[in-house]
Amino acid sequence: MGKIIISENVSLDGVIQDPTGEEGFGRGGWFLGIGDEDREAWAELLLGEALAAEALLLGRRSDEWFAARWPSRSGAWADRLNSLPKYVVSSTLRQPEWSNATVLAGEVVPEVSKLKREVGGDIVVYASAQLVHTLLEHDLVDELRLTVYPLVLGAGRRLFGETVAEKQLRLVDARTVGASLVFLVYRAVRHA
Repeated sequence: MGKIIISENVSLDGVIQDPTGEEGFGRGGWFLGIGDEDREAWAELLLGEALAAEALLLGRRSDEWFAARWPSRSGAWADRLNSLPKYVVSSTLRQPEWSNATVLAGEVVPEVSKLKREVGGDIVVYASAQLVHTLLEHDLVDELRLTVYPLVLGAGRRLFGETVAEKQLRLVDARTVGASLVFLVYRAVRHA
């Protein structure tokens, strides 16, 4: 059975919106403020994650964002992301733009539950805020991997929204990445 892994860049106050500054959010571009040491260590961390993944799960907008950037890139990380099977959750998309992609057009919860049964290994979710909220709300997330950036934005779309119930997580890894980033891994606590 597959595991849904949420992998996000996040500010100290939980903002995930517009890290590269390309969406027009007034406080966007915060990812670009890190130094070379941090960027290299972050890229090494994400390459390892991609090499261990069996598939990517994305929302439509995130698929479009990645599809516009990654096919033209080269190197081990780009090669891995471009070759991975991708599953795009969308009620409007018919033909995904990124290579090796399949649209999950039905209801999100049953489609992702089925995907977890069919794909063995890690199914990594990048960006995809709306999808992440849905997956968290319906207890479909097995692990959260958060790269925390040392800044408080004070506004913006946050990783965690309101939920109908408490979501218990257990910290399983915490380490420094580069000179100033922190990598946190939490696993979902399931009750019988």
